[in-house]
Amino acid sequence: MAKKKIWRITKTVFKVCITAAALYWVFHRVEADYTEEALESIKAGSDEFPLSFWQFIKQTIIAANPIFLVLAFIAYCCSILIASSRLNGFFKGVGLELSDQYNFKLYLLGLFYNLFLPGGVGGDGYKIYFLRRKFKVKGRKLLSAVFFDRLSGLWALCLITSVLVIFIPRLQIPNEIPIIVVVAGSVAYYAVIRRYFSDYSKRFVPTHLKALGVQSMQVICAIFLLYALGFEGKFSPYLFMFLLSSLVAVVPFTVGGLGAREMVFVFGAEYFQLDKHLALLISLLFYLTSASLAIFGSYFIFRPQGLGEDKLPAPAEAELDDMDDDDND
Repeated sequence: MAKKKIWRITKTVFKVCITAAALYWVFHRVEADYTEEALESIKAGSDEFPLSFWQFIKQTIIAANPIFLVLAFIAYCCSILIASSRLNGFFKGVGLELSDQYNFKLYLLGLFYNLFLPGGVGGDGYKIYFLRRKFKVKGRKLLSAVFFDRLSGLWALCLITSVLVIFIPRLQIPNEIPIIVVVAGSVAYYAVIRRYFSDYSKRFVPTHLKALGVQSMQVICAIFLLYALGFEGKFSPYLFMFLLSSLVAVVPFTVGGLGAREMVFVFGAEYFQLDKHLALLISLLFYLTSASLAIFGSYFIFRPQGLGEDKLPAPAEAELDDMDDDDND
């Protein structure tokens, strides 16, 4: 138990340090470019003295179109509603029957833990522990349901990213390649699930359509953020970077993907020769959008009755839980 506690503390410190280092690098790099552009503007005889970098960031966010920001938030909320329903489909595949409303409440709580408890068990781990304890379902079954839920999301993310590749000639990838990869990969993916995981193959079509719905709504969210910032250019490179950043954020080495997403956007902006400031702002606004919804999950910490409990188990309990006890159930 002591070792697990030490590991949890070490993991927290590591994540916070990586996140801080990534954000420092991103802001330092973008600020340096902004300063260079400001100096060139002064040398060119501009009558207006440019804002400082942080004033520019603050002013741009304040000046963002509130209507499109609200639409972006609604699109993100829709993606989470669909994602919650998708996960519930996988739970049903292992025999756990939850109402969509109850599952959504638990999903919100998981979002909160993912974003605001960097070194804890995480939202997925907490949901597994909570459901295992409350409904007496084997932890390994719940783990497999969550794993295939994430896998379906990854499949949808790769599919939409491959489609976007077709619309970005700068990548110099023949159109046939992403099409062949998507078709062959999808066929192989389904064949493996049908052969070895028949419980999930019965719900393959509805769950994976929902996976496409989730990623599509998040792409729409990114489009609304671009509109909110007054962008009128070509969307595809920014959306491609957004999807790549989502792939990177899947790896939990930063706090809620913060820092990792921004690095992808900055590198992508350099490669595509795009506006780094805009790329950074899209990433930050998306994080704030997701955090704005995730914060509602904290409600169930203070009002656990919403989940049918007098008191929720602490995240530390889930961290120390051992699913090997399933063998004794």
